[in-house]
Amino acid sequence: MALPQDDKDLFDFLPGGGKEATNVERPEAGEKDPELEERVLEALKTVQDPEIPVNLVDLGLIYELEVSRGGTVYVEMTLTSPACPVAGALPGEVETAIRGVDGVTDVRVKLVFTPPWTQDRMSEEARLDLGLM
Repeated sequence: MALPQDDKDLFDFLPGGGKEATNVERPEAGEKDPELEERVLEALKTVQDPEIPVNLVDLGLIYELEVSRGGTVYVEMTLTSPACPVAGALPGEVETAIRGVDGVTDVRVKLVFTPPWTQDRMSEEARLDLGLM
């Protein structure tokens, strides 16, 4: 017996629906701003996963970071699990941290689950902090 089909996907089951974090448009490619990117990366390191006391960068949850001259920042990020209880809030925390960086004019944060996150994405420092090495 086939199950009825509907238009729901994984994001319909996230707290708050989560769709707004997946319907993010990638900005037009522009000239990169390495100096601003460094400051944005430092801001991202202030955001921690609430269940694992490690920042999102060292956990390997930031899949893509593009910082263009003019201050446009595009981030693709994931979660350690689609069932993460802060799935609805963490992209907003990332956006808030980035908006606090001087020179940032536009922030776009996209939540993705492909490829799935694994511990292999973690930095060596994060593995050491969590006793995984």
